Amino acid sequence: MTKEELRYGEDYKFIPATSVTSGASVEVRPDLYCHTIQIVNICLVGDPDKKEFVLVDAGMPKSAGDIIAVTEKRFGTDSRPQAIILTHGHFDHVGAVIELVKYWNVPVYAHEAEIPYLTGKARYPEPDPSVEGGMVAKMSAFFPNEPIDLGSHVQPPPSDGTVPHLPDFRWIHTPGHTPGHVSLFRDRDRSLIAGDAFVTVRQDSLYKVFTQETEISGPPRYYTTDWNAARESVRKLAALQPEEAITGHGVPVSGDKLRKGLEKLAREFDRIAVPDYGKYVH
Repeated sequence: MTKEELRYGEDYKFIPATSVTSGASVEVRPDLYCHTIQIVNICLVGDPDKKEFVLVDAGMPKSAGDIIAVTEKRFGTDSRPQAIILTHGHFDHVGAVIELVKYWNVPVYAHEAEIPYLTGKARYPEPDPSVEGGMVAKMSAFFPNEPIDLGSHVQPPPSDGTVPHLPDFRWIHTPGHTPGHVSLFRDRDRSLIAGDAFVTVRQDSLYKVFTQETEISGPPRYYTTDWNAARESVRKLAALQPEEAITGHGVPVSGDKLRKGLEKLAREFDRIAVPDYGKYVH
């Protein structure tokens, strides 16, 4: 594998978007650590004392240095994850993955339906700036959307639902936002890493993205192309009755606030999540 075989799309670029929580970290559990990169969360899963961990998602474009610094602060100098797990392949979840793969030389795992978007074979449908929503939705036309190419560095996780290097977690296919979106769930303490299957901030609103006002919401409207699948994915996750949830956008939420909010979202998905208009609304 040569370095030249790993590449981002030609539209890959730094996006000057931020929030009040950018740079902040939250220890959700002793082995579950959430860190915000501008407007998106990464998750470090593992006990700092044991020095074995997995990185879930890879942040915004040009954020590799920040992610490495957070990792070394949490796990020690020259530490590296055993693997990178991607909930999906949108630009704000794979923004630093190539630099991280080169620096750490670790494998990447993503659902088989997501692999074409991560190996240069297919591109996602264009984001919809016309969708009902706020200023972020309008800005989405300028977001990177071309596929990246990780070559043989990316592979699907085991089909039995197990997660490499995280034996207590299982992956759950939660499509809708993307075809191969996955969430990770740990049954023993009901910890959920939801990606963008649902989020805890209205991601289309520039004001709410900046202030990180907590609101259990559906997946980002401007990038979600299959609302029927997205609805079923939220219902699937609500049925798990998670105790803690780290989502791709917004602060971690737990307890009754999480369960009641997620139950309401599942029950009233069409009213709360599905936009009144947009090219992917049927």
